[in-house]
Amino acid sequence: MKLQRKNRLRATALGALAVSGALVLTACGSDDNTGGASGTGEKTTAASNVDCGKAKGQLRASGSSAQKNAMDLWVKNYMAACSGVEINYNSSSSGEGIVAFNQGTVGFAGSDSALKPEEVAESKKMCKTGQGINLPMVGGPIAIGFKLEGVDKLTLDAPTLAKIFDSKIKKWNDPAIAKLNDGVDLPDKAIQAFHRSEDSGTTQNLGKYLGAAASDDWKYEAEKKWPAPGGQAASGSSGVAAQVKQVDGAIGYFELSYAKSQSIPTVDIDTGGAAPVQATSENASKAIAAAKIKGTGKDLALDLDYTTKAEGAYPLVLVTYEVVCDSGNKPETLDTVKSFLSYAASDDGQKILTEAGYAPIPAEINAKVRETIGSLS
Repeated sequence: MKLQRKNRLRATALGALAVSGALVLTACGSDDNTGGASGTGEKTTAASNVDCGKAKGQLRASGSSAQKNAMDLWVKNYMAACSGVEINYNSSSSGEGIVAFNQGTVGFAGSDSALKPEEVAESKKMCKTGQGINLPMVGGPIAIGFKLEGVDKLTLDAPTLAKIFDSKIKKWNDPAIAKLNDGVDLPDKAIQAFHRSEDSGTTQNLGKYLGAAASDDWKYEAEKKWPAPGGQAASGSSGVAAQVKQVDGAIGYFELSYAKSQSIPTVDIDTGGAAPVQATSENASKAIAAAKIKGTGKDLALDLDYTTKAEGAYPLVLVTYEVVCDSGNKPETLDTVKSFLSYAASDDGQKILTEAGYAPIPAEINAKVRETIGSLS
């Protein structure tokens, strides 16, 4: 019986790894996929330094779809290194992830926005002896993807983006867009703006950027729920990306990994600096590197500068946090949470982020992340 069970686990794991790898390569058509089953005990190059420690059994997590492609890579590599451990990450949304965490149904949650005070207060019921904290784990640009027949390069600034997503600019040949794209033949075509249908940290980060960099044109509070009238809704980053890819005249926002994997052209942003800035991992890193830790105690929530004009710094960025209890984590999953997140925050774990269009967390901040993970109880 033991031999049969071992063979079944191994077969399941190999199937899961194949699926996970395929999902990464095809940009994951749905945000509802999870990690696979138990690992095979085989090591990959990226996971060669994984410390499995006392990790065991199944670990469930959910939340941010922004980090899905990063999580797919981490889960695949981690399970390949740690035999008998099953990591299931449900890529839903930041809002759903935090709800699941505070209900105690997951070991950790992924969120593109730091916990609000009321969410921290709610977490204390589940954490018992502690509270929920934010660990920055994935950085990257929020790409503005578009599809416009005959146009493969486009520059926009924050005020123009604000008016587009607020349905104030409705045609692609609007003078405000033409002014930023001298020499580009812009068609007299209606703009089809897409936004997230569910509560989303990506939406909230876009709102923070527009509120800071285009305060005269974007009057909405930065919330996870889409605030502006008009536009069309789609589920998850993958849903928005899928609509933008197929609808001529479309524009939408999603993480760079979705744009890269689906070959969707992205907008260069005019920050007022020397030249418009392209959405790349390297350019996002330049902006994230200026972030300051605003959290207290073990909380490592960051304060990002969305109005930077630094040369080559792409200002529309997000940081995805893994939300855990500083103390009071579930005993049955604590060792696995610490082991898995330690791999994600390791040099190997951060290095592979660039492959998927993300930006590693700056070394100084990441050192504090590792220290905090080690102290979780």
